[in-house]
Amino acid sequence: MALHEIYMQRCLELAALGAGRVSPNPMVGAVIVHAGLIIGEGYHQQYGQAHAEVNAVIRVMEQYENYAELLKNSTIYVSLEPCAHYGKTPPCADLIIKHRIPQVVVGCRDPFPAVDGKGIEKLMAAGIEVITGVLEAQCQWLNRRFFTRVQKQRPYIILKWAQTADGFFAPADRSQHWITGAEAKKLVHQWRADEDAILVGKNTVLADNPQLNVRLVDGKSPKRVVIDRKLELAGTLNIYDQTVETLVFNKIKTDIDGKTKYIALEDFDRYVPQYILFQLYLQDIQSVIIEGGAHTLNTFIADGLWDEARIFTGASVLNEGIKAPVVSGASRGKCPVGQDTLEVFYNK
Repeated sequence: MALHEIYMQRCLELAALGAGRVSPNPMVGAVIVHAGLIIGEGYHQQYGQAHAEVNAVIRVMEQYENYAELLKNSTIYVSLEPCAHYGKTPPCADLIIKHRIPQVVVGCRDPFPAVDGKGIEKLMAAGIEVITGVLEAQCQWLNRRFFTRVQKQRPYIILKWAQTADGFFAPADRSQHWITGAEAKKLVHQWRADEDAILVGKNTVLADNPQLNVRLVDGKSPKRVVIDRKLELAGTLNIYDQTVETLVFNKIKTDIDGKTKYIALEDFDRYVPQYILFQLYLQDIQSVIIEGGAHTLNTFIADGLWDEARIFTGASVLNEGIKAPVVSGASRGKCPVGQDTLEVFYNK
């Protein structure tokens, strides 16, 4: 692996530490190298707080009295193009120019219109050497949620369900039937902690009365999104416990009750997934994991509105019931999770 790629790989490892904490911002890692040694590292740790480049420079300043001289003879590696505009924090491109760091290696450009190439242009105009496209595909993949939101004006969509060995989603009477084991359940809770929101339909709430939180792992519970056209769900259900923000899409009212937001869609016969995703986009929700039921999942599949599908297959057999959804995408292979099997597909 080329030297630039080694340091960029470290940027990616650092950036991933911000998962679940920086949305709707991207995950970014930065590494400062002097004479072949890493003298500072940083990553974007929390939305609204210091960016990766700032944290890496601060690290150098804290460790070395001669930091100014070191920085003037260093290279900074950044997984995403340094910003050039004032947002929650000052531009990182200005910070690099201020400390006279002579070389910047960038993983990929930032698609956000206020940045997109402008950070690179500002650095080059200041006489700084800029190298771009190092591990570009990996850097874009890490921030696929961010790229999807910016480029498609909708959240990144992850479908998740469990199916029996004979391909059923649930019993015909929609009664609760656990298909997977404890290991799969814990993994799902970790997935929830990594995403901004979790979406389910009315029938899933009626069948399971789910909490839709991350009680099995450390992390922040996602916002809850429920589709309840006629507002038939009882207010005593877990989704209305006021522990996290809950958005209820319906045809009757738009209102706010504590942490519950009712959002009315005038047309509940056409383009419902599109309307819902656009509303979530407007609220800075960058990613959504859809956990059911079968009708809700199939609606998004039919409209091509999904990016990943994570499918557990258990050992149990139902013989009859509600058939599991089917996706046609690129499989990333299968792996065991406890006694179950997980297969992940990506929408081409």
